[in-house]
Amino acid sequence: MPAGGTPKRPVDRHASEQHRLIAGRYRLRELLGSGGMGAVWRAEDESLGRDVALKRIHVQPHLSDDERERLHERTRREARSAARITHPSVIVVHDVVDDTPGGDEPAGAAGPALPCIVMEYVRSRTLAEVLDERGTLPPAEAARIGHRMVTALSAAHAAGVLHRDVKPGNVLLGADGRVVLTDFGIAVSTGTSTLTRTGEIVGSVGYLAPERVRGRTPGPASDLWSLGATLFEAVEGYSPFRRDTAMETVYAIGVDPLPALTTRGPLADLIAELLRKEPESRPGATETGQRLEAAAVSTATADTARLPAPGTHTADSPVPSGTVPAGDGASGAPARRRAV
Repeated sequence: MPAGGTPKRPVDRHASEQHRLIAGRYRLRELLGSGGMGAVWRAEDESLGRDVALKRIHVQPHLSDDERERLHERTRREARSAARITHPSVIVVHDVVDDTPGGDEPAGAAGPALPCIVMEYVRSRTLAEVLDERGTLPPAEAARIGHRMVTALSAAHAAGVLHRDVKPGNVLLGADGRVVLTDFGIAVSTGTSTLTRTGEIVGSVGYLAPERVRGRTPGPASDLWSLGATLFEAVEGYSPFRRDTAMETVYAIGVDPLPALTTRGPLADLIAELLRKEPESRPGATETGQRLEAAAVSTATADTARLPAPGTHTADSPVPSGTVPAGDGASGAPARRRAV
């Protein structure tokens, strides 16, 4: 404690980064989010006078030269993978640059350069943030979001790219109704190495398909399983196989039956089929897209038929399709059951 008796405030390690110029062009303006692997900033592209999202990868000081090079190569691969896909629901990559931690000096002058990916800036919240606030989404809205996600995945698969980390945190929901799949950081392209060590599994454990936790080669059906897990969480409020530990979660994904859905109707039927253990028994992307589109329309129509009379409101009034539930912190929102 300082001499004056006032507790020392924790240091915000990102505060000193604000307003820094990256690669002589990108001015950091606002920290959008951070985690163990890196931080995402809203930055100003001073050359073109526009906002961009800049993903700055953390490089741990204890990494060996080989591990550091693998991290840089993964970052370059993320940019290349996303850049191969042209679709309104896939994030657009503008640039890949290196940032020197000590300032704007040339790379290497003040330590190892940090890899950065410059992407389009989408004014949005993640599906995970919306679910944390609201608990669940109405089936019609979940189906609409899922439909946009599967069209993005179809475009990625057609370009020879597997996402491998589909989850609510990687789905951006724009205020205008746009749905964007982001973070291709562990994507793999056809004909390339996986950049993982033997026995290493990459991805968020609660959304890994059974064939992946069993050590089999993933395919497009693996991304569709992760889509099913994401949609399950959107309508039920919890991840279907998440347990107290990563090992327990992996075991549950491999052998435990799917928990019964409280949601009923065509969307629930599709989610159950997407979460089948064997990849060959799951619906393909085309069928999934068609059924999600139909579910969005049919459930929205059914909800409209149940609307209360004008001037009245109930807690069960549906959210119109095409909007992102903003949330008002109401205590009546269903709680999400989330294990550690």
